[in-house]
Amino acid sequence: MSQSARILKEQFFTSLGMPWQDILPESRLHEILEEESIEYRNRLYTPVVTLWAMIHQVLSADKSLRNTLKCMSTWLISSGEAAPSADTGAYSKARGRLSEALLQRLVPETAETLEKQIPKAHYWCGRRVKVFDGTTVLMADSSANQAAYPQHANQSEGCGFPWARVVVFFCLLSGAVVSACVAPKTMSEIVMSRLLYEDLSPEDVAMADQAYGSYIDLALIRKQQADGVLRKHHARATDFRTGHRNATRDHQVEWHKPNTAPAHMSADEFAAIPETMTVREVCLRLPPRKGFRDQFVIVVTTLLEAEKYTAQQLTALYGWRWQAAEINLRHLKTTLKMEKLTAKTPDMVRKEIWTHLLAYNLLRSVMGKAAPLLDYQRSKLSLQGTRQLFNQMIPLLATTTRDIQKRLYDHLLDDIVEDALPERPNRHEPRVVKQRPKPFPRMRQPRDVLKAQMAA
Repeated sequence: MSQSARILKEQFFTSLGMPWQDILPESRLHEILEEESIEYRNRLYTPVVTLWAMIHQVLSADKSLRNTLKCMSTWLISSGEAAPSADTGAYSKARGRLSEALLQRLVPETAETLEKQIPKAHYWCGRRVKVFDGTTVLMADSSANQAAYPQHANQSEGCGFPWARVVVFFCLLSGAVVSACVAPKTMSEIVMSRLLYEDLSPEDVAMADQAYGSYIDLALIRKQQADGVLRKHHARATDFRTGHRNATRDHQVEWHKPNTAPAHMSADEFAAIPETMTVREVCLRLPPRKGFRDQFVIVVTTLLEAEKYTAQQLTALYGWRWQAAEINLRHLKTTLKMEKLTAKTPDMVRKEIWTHLLAYNLLRSVMGKAAPLLDYQRSKLSLQGTRQLFNQMIPLLATTTRDIQKRLYDHLLDDIVEDALPERPNRHEPRVVKQRPKPFPRMRQPRDVLKAQMAA
């Protein structure tokens, strides 16, 4: 490794990597590189330097390659080394060489280690809960991206952007990303989530909305020796007068396997699913909101012990779903600006998505360090505020002494706690846009056609 690469690696580890000193130490990162058989020559942009540079790029307000390169140049000059070329080509090629498998391994590993640091007393009924949901992301309109992730069929050719589906499993306690799946729009969220069920561990509890509340989903979750708490699918009727009654609007019934296999399942996979399954249906009354009618939802679960997992506990659990899934996805897409990616090739699109997930877990690690100072009330910690504070600290953490680094980091944690979100119970905002759009027409023809018309 060159002297410049060694300096950058140390500065990244002591700044961006400080929250991961015990979660992802340098020794573990090199172990993963060896396990993945990743070798590199004596150059500036080693896999470790490139990885941290990509995470820095995601966290920055200016997400351009040029901005990240200027940051590294400043660090090298301050250390007495020559600045690298201002051309971003070398860094761009290094990003292309970085293994996607490395990023995919780091996301669940950091999430699992972060979760282990949370006291067992904060688990829901002593169980780990994973919440999952799906979203879509746009990307640069290149021919390679269009081939792998085609634009929406309703848009004219050359007038839309390629887009991909992303399904994410979040840890309820830490908020970190546990696992994820990226696929073209031709694959549904349901199929993608069923692929991720294999990442569930025994005794896990999987929670999602009504799109997933079917027999097949519950059976696949149980196959992993986990349990599901899913909002019941709207197409299924409910009659609380039948089955074994636990309490009012709380009973156990027997569900039967569908007659036909889903299109994505083979005959052998479908045959391995049991013919019947006992499930519990519970009607939950969500906390009332002023000016709104009481809202009731029916969840179906494989947690059959009504005395151990009461309706009140299930209500509290389902009440956290919005925060744990919808809000966290909003942070990924809006706060970290993952909604539209700039990569022009499918492999770099996937790398950018995994880097966003990894950077998001890094912020959750910082918030996890601050959580004990707020009695583990993570819902009061601001991810946007954490990102802003952390970005202000990174240049100082990279170039100062160890004593000052520790003082700055302690101040960072204190600031995160002091910048806690205000109490906003049952907050509700109208889904409207105030700012008027620019008075330009929508694109109806490809850009090159429009340019030719202008030149004519």
